[in-house]
Amino acid sequence: MFRGRYEHTIDAKGRTSVPVRYRDVLEASGDRHIVLTSALDPCLVAYTMGEWTTFEERLAKLPQFDRAVQKLKRIYVSGAVECEIDESGRILIPPTLREHASLRKEVMWAGSGKYAELWDKDTWRKFAETTDDERRDISNRLAELGL
Repeated sequence: MFRGRYEHTIDAKGRTSVPVRYRDVLEASGDRHIVLTSALDPCLVAYTMGEWTTFEERLAKLPQFDRAVQKLKRIYVSGAVECEIDESGRILIPPTLREHASLRKEVMWAGSGKYAELWDKDTWRKFAETTDDERRDISNRLAELGL
């Protein structure tokens, strides 16, 4: 499980360190790779290979002509890249993915359970902020879902 928030930097070549705790998760799964892809929000999503495979299998069972499914495939599957973690604990993020998430110098890794998100730090701050109304709406929706 990916938990916690970690601030890192990205270099001019597009490399960034994967947080040590996330590397521990990957090591426990026996892999030195993550699948990195574009998201619906202006960020990237990182999966273990196992979680990505499960996601693709679930997606393959959905109706192929459903517009939402098609759009999700165009965003998630077409943007997916397998990234190897080097000996220094870094991954190389392709230019198209860096552009999608507007990644500049400072980045934020944010754990979301089965996956982690990678944000430009300033964009993260904007998206992480919530108003009183939003918090109330979120609380109501979570109560509807039984949380």
